[in-house]
Amino acid sequence: MDEQEKLLEECMRNVKQESFQMKRCMDKDRLMDAIKHASTILMELRTSSLTPKNYYELFMGVCAELNHLQIFMLDEFAKGNRLTELYELVQYASNIIPRLYLLVTVGVVFIKSNENSRKDIMKDLVEMCRGVQHPLRGLFLRNYLLQETKHVLPDVADAPLASSDNGETNSVLTQSGTVFDSVDFILANFAEMNKLWVRMQHQGHSRDKVRRERERQELRLLVGTNLVRLSQLESIDIEKYSKHVLPGVLEQTVSCRDAIAQEYLMECVIQVFPDEFHLETLSTLLKACSELQPGVNIRRVITALIDRLALYAQRDDNAGVPAHLHLFDIFSNQIAAIFDAKPELPLEDIVALEVALVNLALKCYPDRTDLVDQVLQNVDVIFQKQHVDEVPGDSAVCKELAKLLKIPLDHYQDILTVLQLPNYGKILAYLNFKPRKEISLYVAHNIVDHCTIISQQEQVEALLVMLTPLIEDHASFPVDPTDEEFVEEQTVVGKLIHFLKAEELDQQYLILGIARKFFGNGGIHRVCYTLPTILFAAYDLAYSYYLSEAEDPKWSKKCQKIFQFCHQTISVLAKLELFEMSVRLFLQGALAISRTPFENNEQVAYEYMTQAFSIYEEEISDSKVQMMCVLLVIGTLEKIECFTEENHEPLRTQCALAAAKLLKKPDQCRALVAAANVFWSGKVRGGDAELRDTKRVMDCLKKALRVASQCMDNLVKIQLYVEVVDAYSLFQLRGVDQVTDETIVQMLQKIQEELPTLDVSDESVHINKYFQNSLDQLKKTKPELPF
Repeated sequence: MDEQEKLLEECMRNVKQESFQMKRCMDKDRLMDAIKHASTILMELRTSSLTPKNYYELFMGVCAELNHLQIFMLDEFAKGNRLTELYELVQYASNIIPRLYLLVTVGVVFIKSNENSRKDIMKDLVEMCRGVQHPLRGLFLRNYLLQETKHVLPDVADAPLASSDNGETNSVLTQSGTVFDSVDFILANFAEMNKLWVRMQHQGHSRDKVRRERERQELRLLVGTNLVRLSQLESIDIEKYSKHVLPGVLEQTVSCRDAIAQEYLMECVIQVFPDEFHLETLSTLLKACSELQPGVNIRRVITALIDRLALYAQRDDNAGVPAHLHLFDIFSNQIAAIFDAKPELPLEDIVALEVALVNLALKCYPDRTDLVDQVLQNVDVIFQKQHVDEVPGDSAVCKELAKLLKIPLDHYQDILTVLQLPNYGKILAYLNFKPRKEISLYVAHNIVDHCTIISQQEQVEALLVMLTPLIEDHASFPVDPTDEEFVEEQTVVGKLIHFLKAEELDQQYLILGIARKFFGNGGIHRVCYTLPTILFAAYDLAYSYYLSEAEDPKWSKKCQKIFQFCHQTISVLAKLELFEMSVRLFLQGALAISRTPFENNEQVAYEYMTQAFSIYEEEISDSKVQMMCVLLVIGTLEKIECFTEENHEPLRTQCALAAAKLLKKPDQCRALVAAANVFWSGKVRGGDAELRDTKRVMDCLKKALRVASQCMDNLVKIQLYVEVVDAYSLFQLRGVDQVTDETIVQMLQKIQEELPTLDVSDESVHINKYFQNSLDQLKKTKPELPF
C-alpha cells in the first residue's frame, strides 16, 4: 500500500467514526451535537496531502454523510421546529472549511424550507466561499455549493407576476429570485472556480509542471459543471443567452489567459448549449477564439463547432439553418480574422480549419461547388503568403492537405464535378511526388469504382494532367515492375482508360489521341499496361464506324486513319523492345481489320501481318516465345477472311516455313500440325468455302511425323506420335481422303511397339494414359477400325 492509500484510508476511518457519533446524536434529536460531529468530519477536508483523485474519494464520502445531516434538518423544519438562528450559529465554527460546508448545508435547508430569501442566501453563500483560496479545497467547496443548490436555483423569467389570491403583492415571490439571479450566482461561482483552477498551474516547482497539468485535467469537470448548470436553466432563451450568459462566460474565459482553461471552456460552451443558441451568437463566439492564448488548439475548438452545426443542419427534426444566417460566410470571414490575429498559428492547423470549412460547405450547401473552390482558393492564397512552394510528404500539413483533396471526391463521387473546381489542381500541385501519386490513385479508384464516364476532351486532358504521377516516371522514384503495388496501380490506370468514352465517334477518336499523347510518355514499364488498352478501344471504335456506315459516308477513310493510329502506337511499343506484346497487338489488329470491311482493308491487314512476321523473325530469339508467336500467327491467319489468294498464299506458306524452322523438334512437330489447319480451314476473299488443300495438309502432317521420329528422347517421341495420330484422325473426320485407316493403324502399332521400351516413371504413366484416351476416342468415332 503506497503513502496516498494510507492517508486516504486514515481519513476515511476518521470520517466513519465521527459519522457514527453524528447519527447517534441525530437519533436523540441533539442537533447541535450532531453539527459538532459534522464539523469534525469536515476537518478531514483540510488536508493538502492527497492527490486530486484521492481527495475526490474523500470528498464524496464526506458529502454522503452531510446528506444525512441535511435530511435530518429538513425533517426538523417539517415538524415545525424553527431554527432561524442556525444559519448564524454555524458561522462560528472554528475552522473555515467546516464553517463554509456547514453554511452551504444549512443555507440549502433554509431555501428548501422557504425560511428566508432564496436570493439573499444564494448571494451570501457564493460570496462567503471566497474565504477558501487554496485551489484544491476551494474547487471542491464550490463544487459542493453548486451540487447542493442544483434543485433550488430560481428558474422563472423576469416577468411581472400577478397578485396572489390573498391580496399580497408579488414582493415575496420577487425575493425568491428569477433566472437572472441564478445566472449571476453560477457565473460568480464559475469565475471563482476558474481562477482557483488556473492558480494550480503556478504553484510548486517548474519541474512538476507536467504533473500539475495532469492534475488540472483531472479537475476540469468541476469547473465545467457550472456551464452545464447554466445550460439546464429552462427559462434561458436565445436573447438571455446572448446578452447575459455568453458574454459572462467568454469574458472569464478570455481574461484568465490560461491555454488549458481556455481550450476546455470553449469546448464546454460548444457542447453544452443548444445549437440554436450557437447559430445566433456565432460571430461573438468565433471572435472570442481570435483572442485566445497561442497555446490553445484553435483548430480543435472551431472544428468541433463546425461539425456540430453541420450535423444540426442535416437533422430532419428541425427547421434548418435560418435563412438570414449564411454559416459558410460567417465561418470563412471569422477564420480569416483568426489567421490575421494569430500569425503564429501552425500551417497544419490552418489547413485543418479549411478542411472543417469544406465539410460545412458540403453538408449545409451540397449544391454550391463554388464554396468548395473558395476554400481551395483560400489555401492557395495562404500558401502564397507564407511562400510555400512544396509541402513535404511526411509532414502534418501534407496529411491535412490530402484530407482536403479527398473530401470533394468522397462527397460528389464524381470526378467531373471535381474537375470543375479551378483551384483543385493548384492545391494538388503543392504536394510532392509521393503524396500526389496517392491522391492520383485515389482519383483513379474513384472513377473505376463509380464507373464515371469522361466524355469531353477538356475533361480528359485535365484528368490526365491530374494523374501525371501515375502516368510518367519520376527521377527520384525508380520503378520496380515486379512490385505488387506498382502492378496494382497500373492495372487501375489501364481500367480507367475504358471510361474515357465520348458519345460521338469523332470525339472519341480525339480523346484516344489525347490519351496516347499522355500515356506514351510513361516509359517501358507503364506503357505495357496503358497503350494496349488504348489500342483495343481504337479497334472497337473502327468497328463502331463500320456499324454506322449508313450515317457517315466518310466512315471508310476514318477507319483507315484509326488503323494508321494503331500501327504507330504498336511501333512505339516495338521500339521499346516489347516485341512479344507488339506481335500480339499486330495480330489482334489484323483480326479487327478483317471484321471491318473498309476500303483497302486487305492491304492494311497484310501490313499488320507482315509486321508481326518481321518482329518475330528479327527480334525474338527465345524458343518458347517463338513457338507461341508461330501458333498465334497461324491461329490469326486461319480466322482472317479479307485476303485474296494472292496475299493469303504467301502468308500461309510462310507459316509452314516458320513452323519448320523452329529450333526444337517438338516445337516444329506441333507447329506443323497447327499449320496444317490453315491449309484446310482457311478462307480467302471471294469464296465462302474453306481452302481444303489436301496436298499441303498431308505435307505438313507427314513432315510433322518425320520430325517426331527424329527425336532422341523416347518419352517425347512417343508423346509426339500420339499427338500426330490425333491430328491424322481429326483431319480424316474433317474429310481429308488421303488419310486412310491403314495409315492410322500403322501409326498406332508403332506407338504400341515403342511404349514397352519406356522406363517406369510418372511421365511414362502419363503417356500411357494419354495414348489410351486417344485410342478410346478413336474407337468411338471409328468403331470399325481394325485395331
